[in-house]
Amino acid sequence: MESKLDISVVVPLYNEVESLPELFAWIKRVMDEHKFSFEVVFVDDGSKDGSWKVVEELSSENSQVVGIKFQRNYGKSAALQKGFEAVKGDVVITMDADLQDSPDEIPELYRMITEDDFDVVSGWKKKRYDPISKTIPTKLYNWAARRITGIKLHDFNCGLKAYKNVVVKSIEVYGDMHRYIPPLAKYAGFNKIGEKVVQHQARKYGVTKFGLNRFLNGPLDLMTVAFMGRFGKKPMHFFGAVGTMMFLLGFGLTLYMIIDKLFIDTSGKLLADRTEFFIALAAMIIGSQFFLGGFIAEMVGRSSESRNNYLVEETINVN
Repeated sequence: MESKLDISVVVPLYNEVESLPELFAWIKRVMDEHKFSFEVVFVDDGSKDGSWKVVEELSSENSQVVGIKFQRNYGKSAALQKGFEAVKGDVVITMDADLQDSPDEIPELYRMITEDDFDVVSGWKKKRYDPISKTIPTKLYNWAARRITGIKLHDFNCGLKAYKNVVVKSIEVYGDMHRYIPPLAKYAGFNKIGEKVVQHQARKYGVTKFGLNRFLNGPLDLMTVAFMGRFGKKPMHFFGAVGTMMFLLGFGLTLYMIIDKLFIDTSGKLLADRTEFFIALAAMIIGSQFFLGGFIAEMVGRSSESRNNYLVEETINVN
């Protein structure tokens, strides 16, 4: 049987060549001090700066290094998903590759999972060293995420998190859903979600990957997570309700016009000459389309076998 490890550390990376040797040495020091059996899964999201060569060098010297290299850039969610598929540790830790997350937090995160029995522990960077252009949107997203998901976390997007192995094997991270893994875990039935204040350090090498697209993608992803959590297994409760309401509105208006034409209005005006007729017709058509089209689209999307198929160019120590 495959031997289990205490901890798997998943590190998604994109153009972080300077940080990787220092990060791995830091992780290894912490693991050795606490006598953890471990692996570090580096997922290279299509880097162009030689990051993969560093991963190869680290793996040649350390059997604990696992490497996965994407053929092109897919995004952080794709990297985490592939990392989760590869892990063997009882506890899974995720952290960013830019040295802003401290591996010294790992022992306490491990203890909270194994002793306090949390399913997920999310880091909270209470004191941040990010520019204001990043901290303000983050605060807004966190406030909205708390209100919509009902999960009382201060920092949903912190890259430093800990999970039971069964959690990461039970969820699917796609699109840009890495921002909202705790809600995904909750909707999968893992309700014991904790939080730990963690140290945040200023970026030492390279440049931030934070872009303006997150201003739009963040709220859209949050709405998707909330919708799928509430209606993913029962989409007709949403699409059916809205579609039925619109159809009944149109049908009721049509019925009113028919009764009015037969028993009240004697002007001889045709139904098709009345503005209400076109409103009623549009409501019934849109209601029917909403009912059928939305339901089919969601079912096709959730049933797609190719949603998490990514082109992996090379792997290291992946069984």
